Amino acid sequence: MLKIGEFSRFGQVTVKTLRHYDRIGLLKPAEVDRFTGYRYYSATQLPRLNRILALKDLGLALDEIRRLLDEDLSPDQIRGMLRLKQAEIEGHLQEEQERLARVELRLRQMEQENTMSTQEIVVKKAPRQAVVYVRDTVSTAGIGQLFGELFGYLGRQGVGPAGPPFAIYYDEEFREDALDVEVTAPVAAPLPETDRIKNREMDPIDKLATVIHQGSYETIGATYTRLLSWIEENGYRPGGPVREIYLSGPGEGGDPSTYVTEVQMPIVKG
Repeated sequence: MLKIGEFSRFGQVTVKTLRHYDRIGLLKPAEVDRFTGYRYYSATQLPRLNRILALKDLGLALDEIRRLLDEDLSPDQIRGMLRLKQAEIEGHLQEEQERLARVELRLRQMEQENTMSTQEIVVKKAPRQAVVYVRDTVSTAGIGQLFGELFGYLGRQGVGPAGPPFAIYYDEEFREDALDVEVTAPVAAPLPETDRIKNREMDPIDKLATVIHQGSYETIGATYTRLLSWIEENGYRPGGPVREIYLSGPGEGGDPSTYVTEVQMPIVKG
């Protein structure tokens, strides 16, 4: 037999907790000395204690646990309940990690707002340009896959792009999981088309408000804020789909802090 202190140590619960479990009939001592009142426990009671602690971690009240144990739950049943709880906790943990990442991103964007006024806005023209492209509706993460598809095609043709690749975003509103995006590479001459990869000649654009974003794509929102503020302050309004020209990015193998992206927005007088 084990004294209550010994049972407490092996079961990793306090003596106070064991006394409480005794009072409510959840886990009574195997024996109580009728003269001293000392409580003694048996090692065979440790599995019941472990079940109590497992069910408690599931968020069950002690009276619920008592009823369940009185029904003599099997170890497999308790394991099943614990696995369900494990999956629930992992889901909550992932949600909180994603929320933390969003908070960190907003903080970085706010920090950048103090320095973004140094970004120079340049108005330029876009010439007529021959390109190959693939356009699809994808999630944000799917844009990289589209570029992989486009550059894989160029590799099979044995040619490289005639200029920096770029993406054109056609959505009028933000759709994280359903972006209407075209990924594009300039070419010197038309190439054989596939069911996905097409040729076209892009029309010239008379006025583009442009700004250089340096760093990760995660912080490009502050650059868009700077660009849109300039457009509004100077009496313009957006006049077409926005473009992102990737002057330096993942293809160069550098870390995100070294990426260089030119954001271009067609503008017309408001």
